[in-house]
Amino acid sequence: MKAVILAAGEGTRLRPFTNSEPKPMIPIANRPILEYAIDALAKNGITDITMIVGYKKERIMSHFEDGADWKVNLNYIDQKKRVAQAGTAYALSMAKSDVKGDFLLLPGDNIISPSLIGELLKKKGKYRIVVTESETPSKYGVVELSGDTVKNIVEKPEQHMGNLISTGIYKFNDEIFDSIARVMKTGSYGLTSVIQSILPTTKVTAVKTSKVWSDVVYPWDILTMNAVALRKCAASTSGKIDKGVILKGPVSIGEGTVIRSGTHIMGPVVIGAGCEIGPSVCIYPSTSIGNNVRIGPFTVLENSVLMNDVQLSSGSYVSHSVIGEGVELDPQFCAVESDTHVQLDDEFRKVGRLGVLIGERTVIGSQVSVKPGSIIGSDCKIAHHSTISGNIEDNTRVM
Repeated sequence: MKAVILAAGEGTRLRPFTNSEPKPMIPIANRPILEYAIDALAKNGITDITMIVGYKKERIMSHFEDGADWKVNLNYIDQKKRVAQAGTAYALSMAKSDVKGDFLLLPGDNIISPSLIGELLKKKGKYRIVVTESETPSKYGVVELSGDTVKNIVEKPEQHMGNLISTGIYKFNDEIFDSIARVMKTGSYGLTSVIQSILPTTKVTAVKTSKVWSDVVYPWDILTMNAVALRKCAASTSGKIDKGVILKGPVSIGEGTVIRSGTHIMGPVVIGAGCEIGPSVCIYPSTSIGNNVRIGPFTVLENSVLMNDVQLSSGSYVSHSVIGEGVELDPQFCAVESDTHVQLDDEFRKVGRLGVLIGERTVIGSQVSVKPGSIIGSDCKIAHHSTISGNIEDNTRVM
């Protein structure tokens, strides 16, 4: 069986982390999100994969190339830029000439476990959809069932319909392309509309799952998804660990990384290659640290994601935060977490515990304090002794 992965989205709601990186390449537990989908397919014997790409497609294609390193065969289809926002049905329609017979459809921006794909393959039915319970169903397509048959599906309903949602993972037959063409003629370009249109005449079987599935919609979702992925973290040490270092729980340390004495790490934690950490640093669970990261002495880090090439200087405290690639934080940087609201799209959204979100290549001076829920854009420069609150746009100078 063949698979199609949709990986063309721009991920505008994930800014500033998608300014130069496509959403499927956001690192989760030090792996691009897209790797989880490819791995889930490969472990179920599905190795022939067509990938629909678009925004920053070169980043995806240069990373995965022909797929040989993942033991799959990848074929890329470039979604036209002028219709990049047309919707998932349009994106899938690009693969019509590349797909024959039955196939799977996966989103490229979800954490998907191999066992979830296994459940989908075992279920009967020409058309199948994976559904799961969600605490925030209004962000997704909400599904109503009769037994295991889909009776109704509504994209982002304004009124509460239940907590059962579509994960965007399907088993289709190539006959679906006729339905897609018919629905697109009406001006609808989402797969939810296509599924709704075929329900009167076609049985769509729901595959309920409680297996690992996680979606990232907003920047703070990176932390939730990272914590989910780290549950599978296995202890592995390839770097140099000085005497006096304490490791508890599953901690993975990459090649060439040095952990200095007095450092305490409590897993699950993943640390990339070529890092230098310590001395006397504390790293607490659900933390991912990318490659070539420097963390200075007497720094505390918990439940956070540090992407590649970050410099976090001495005496700093970072909690429930996402730090973009190439960010430089001078000594005594402080980002504490709290239950908070974040301003996004002219709305204030309740997000729970959150510290700070910092875009790539931003440079922040010493003794800077950031209030919970702040978002600092890419390529910003913030002077020493500043206190930051709210949203700071890309390329801003704070003096």
